[in-house]
Amino acid sequence: MHDLRAIRENPEAFDRGLTRRGLEPLSSTVLDLDQRRRAVQTRLQEMLARRNEAAKDIGLAKKEGRDVQPILDEMAQLKERLPQVEEEERALGAELDTCLASLPNLPADDTPDGPDESANVEIRRWGEPKPMANPKEHYELGEKLGLMDFEAAARMSGARFTVLKGGLARLERALAQFMLDLHTTEHGYTEVAPPLMVRDNALFGTGQLPKFAEDLFRTSSDHYLIPTSEVPLTNLVNDQILDAEALPYRFTALTPCFRAEAGSAGKDTRGMIRQHQFWKVEMVSITAPDQSEAEHERMTRCAETVLQRLGLPYRTIVLCTGDMGFSARKTYDVEVWLPGQNAYREISSCSNCGDFQARRMKARCRMKGDKQTQFVHTLNGSGVAVGRCLIAVLENYQQPDGSILVPEALRPYMGGLERIGMNV
Repeated sequence: MHDLRAIRENPEAFDRGLTRRGLEPLSSTVLDLDQRRRAVQTRLQEMLARRNEAAKDIGLAKKEGRDVQPILDEMAQLKERLPQVEEEERALGAELDTCLASLPNLPADDTPDGPDESANVEIRRWGEPKPMANPKEHYELGEKLGLMDFEAAARMSGARFTVLKGGLARLERALAQFMLDLHTTEHGYTEVAPPLMVRDNALFGTGQLPKFAEDLFRTSSDHYLIPTSEVPLTNLVNDQILDAEALPYRFTALTPCFRAEAGSAGKDTRGMIRQHQFWKVEMVSITAPDQSEAEHERMTRCAETVLQRLGLPYRTIVLCTGDMGFSARKTYDVEVWLPGQNAYREISSCSNCGDFQARRMKARCRMKGDKQTQFVHTLNGSGVAVGRCLIAVLENYQQPDGSILVPEALRPYMGGLERIGMNV
């Protein structure tokens, strides 16, 4: 959500941010709605004040023996008009809130401008892709091993689901445990086991609603399955006033994520790249405003460390304004090398949302001794997507005979197993 006071004080900056996002300037629309609502609020306050005064005037008129009928007539008119003015104020407020809620966060000054992913900027690489002769994609490897079954999943659930068996099911679990242990023991995150279903206010707070309703799975009880644990983790502080000196808070969770993948028809239809259900380890930070930029760099390095420990080559890019998510003001994507696709693919997206989500959630902090509060800053990042990390391990550690070497960092989680072969 956007700060109305900031828009009033500097509408040019607001329009400039929207233009960088590829949107039309809207400050005049927002300020017109704001001005009309404030005018109605003033009129409403004046009417309420007059109603109170008129009640006193009646008593005084009776005491002085004057005719009270004109005052009674005025009060009757006020009684009739007040609901109309209250409804007008409510309607204008709702229209203004709807307008502001539909607008994305404004980009940070150092976010590169551009229309789409072609304008993203690579900032570093780690690791060298290993030369391979005719590398296979993960689904070819998994199916040949007899441990990845798309047909069985389709019979019970339809497209974009997968059944993992044996060594691959264990490898996925090992990856998740490894990530959680790394983030909690070395990176200072607190592990959380959050609800997997939330109400609409939680999704509004993090920006998934109302804009992305079609990408969510809604239950018959008006709950939504979480598209990412960013939603419950960030909402741990909704409607709270935090002690600024206790910040930052750092949370991590392993959860399944559920996405309808609306609009993705034809994209990554083979394999596990784009699924309706997948596991992800999420990182969320809640910071004071002056901490968020440094925390963003730190969070991205935490995600990168996962890939370094697993020996997976990657590159880190900063997203341009046209490729950035709705709630983000700046985003780093970490892309892992997939030899089967001969390409880098996103495995983690780390975003600084500034106070955008905090305003929607009413999450604030107060410095010791201060009366005034300020909105916190929120950050989120994959630490990392478990399914995509499984894909990366399969493709980067594939052997000529079709078996998969287990990265050394995962072997303690695999009972010492060094290789996954046929039906193992």
